[in-house]
Amino acid sequence: MKKYIITTTINNPTEAIHKFDEMHDWKLIVIGDKKTPVNYKLKNGIYLTPDDQENYDKDLSDAIGWNCIQRRNFGLIKAYELGADIVATIDDDNIPLDNWGKNLMISKNIESNYYETDDIAFDPISITNHPNLWHRGFPLQLLSKRKYKKTIKQICPDIQADFWDGDPDIDAICRMEHRPECKFDKSYFPFSSNKFSPFNSQNTFLSKKVIKNYFLFPHIGRMDDIWASYYVESLGFKVIYNYPTVYQDRNEHDLTIDLKKEVIGYENNLKLLNELNMNPNNIFNFIPERSKDAFKLYQRHFS
Repeated sequence: MKKYIITTTINNPTEAIHKFDEMHDWKLIVIGDKKTPVNYKLKNGIYLTPDDQENYDKDLSDAIGWNCIQRRNFGLIKAYELGADIVATIDDDNIPLDNWGKNLMISKNIESNYYETDDIAFDPISITNHPNLWHRGFPLQLLSKRKYKKTIKQICPDIQADFWDGDPDIDAICRMEHRPECKFDKSYFPFSSNKFSPFNSQNTFLSKKVIKNYFLFPHIGRMDDIWASYYVESLGFKVIYNYPTVYQDRNEHDLTIDLKKEVIGYENNLKLLNELNMNPNNIFNFIPERSKDAFKLYQRHFS
């Protein structure tokens, strides 16, 4: 089985990158950006410079734009072309724990905690030992309605979203209020749901068959990976959540800037989910033309 790790960065190799680069049964691909140090080097992995990306697909590069995390779409393409069976997408401030990549459930029949709701969405953080928090991208209008029926069900996931100790993936409003330092109790995992649930691109494993449709949409602020998750779920791909396998030592952020980049989600997440529930193509009613063009250019690499 071929397994690849992808990310993008504007930093010199971090502690997390060094650890991922040293994994023997995984191959690391780092996608450079205009702000990435020009002397960026990996010991074992593959580094694609900005020029490499421009030479590979100038139109896609232009449509995505520079100095943005969505450059990692080039990593998804590269991993696919190298024959990846599983792709892990990570952030360079998520330090892998000893258990990282050791409990892969993709394409296996897994007995899982299963949470059912009549609402359009499920919040994966709410059923853990930190129920006062919520996952970035969960519709704020549903926060007061987070009550779920728990059963046990066997599922065969296409996507595995591992959690994170330390600073979790919550939105700017939640972070401003709580400033959490989390250690999630493993006993709550694994779990899945019967409805849409947000997952991110910072510690997530994807089956090869998902990659064509998993696209980090540019030009929609901090909803790039969240709307990617909702889109692939609308196509029928199933996600399972696993216990923490990284410690997030979060890169410095200005929370007011984060909040501004999340407003598109605060305003549209609930509407988007209701539209996707009717037709996956309704994603195009919510993203700008440049983002639509980028998605089309991305998908032509998988035809």
